[in-house]
Amino acid sequence: MNKFLKLVNFEMNRFKKIYIVLLLITVIFQFVGVFVISLSFMNDSKRIMHDESLSVVQYVHQYGLFDFTHILRSLWFFAPIGIGVTAILFYIFFIWYRDWFGKNTFIYRLLMLPTSRLNIILSKGLTILIFVLGLIAFQLILLPIENAMVNWLVSNEFLNRMNVQEILGSSFELSLLIPGSFIEFILYYATGLMAVFVIFTGILFERSYRIKGIIFGVLYAIAAFIVFFSPFLVEMILQKDYLYGIEKLLLLIVMGIIVFIGSLLVSNFLLKKKVSV
Repeated sequence: MNKFLKLVNFEMNRFKKIYIVLLLITVIFQFVGVFVISLSFMNDSKRIMHDESLSVVQYVHQYGLFDFTHILRSLWFFAPIGIGVTAILFYIFFIWYRDWFGKNTFIYRLLMLPTSRLNIILSKGLTILIFVLGLIAFQLILLPIENAMVNWLVSNEFLNRMNVQEILGSSFELSLLIPGSFIEFILYYATGLMAVFVIFTGILFERSYRIKGIIFGVLYAIAAFIVFFSPFLVEMILQKDYLYGIEKLLLLIVMGIIVFIGSLLVSNFLLKKKVSV
């Protein structure tokens, strides 16, 4: 366990600087966005009221109240999230290929460590999960601060106040990243972790067999997709609903566990027996 945790700590330190940059980008973009959009609304509302000789009540009746969804609909808010998601997707590949193509071909040293090859695979997967959950937790910390900023910058007579739960429920994109229930959260991110290990397996196929490995990796990913969604695919083919919703969910969980364990076993085999350095 100690060697495994050292591997995780090592992987996290290698991405630490980029990760800090992602957090800073999120803070700067979203805070600037809150200021720009909120103050722009106040200036525009005063200008419209002046030009059209409207009272506050008339303006609100005609143009509506301001709330946090105005922030959510802007690139100021979602651009840094998109950058973070893109960076994590890139890092899923980079976390492996850096070991082969880095300055000192680090994969030689990594494979010679006195630890199970499975620990190498798991440590990389756990590192990805920690980074993702860290970004989610950081966004949850920022939301109430940004909401308080909106409540401070926009006058009460123009403002429809929202709490954090209402903000999360008002955005489809946010509800995907931060589900409303703990069960959904576990299911979403467990599925995401399973997908990460399927990609890891595809990468190790490519590292094991080069050009042919790309084909093997793609075929493996397709097979994993079919196995995971087989409860739904069977009903689609037969064009008949045989299962209740809870039964489909349970089968989906079972299929997900099978794909996850299968990916670990195949990845471990490739890393031990087939990968060339």
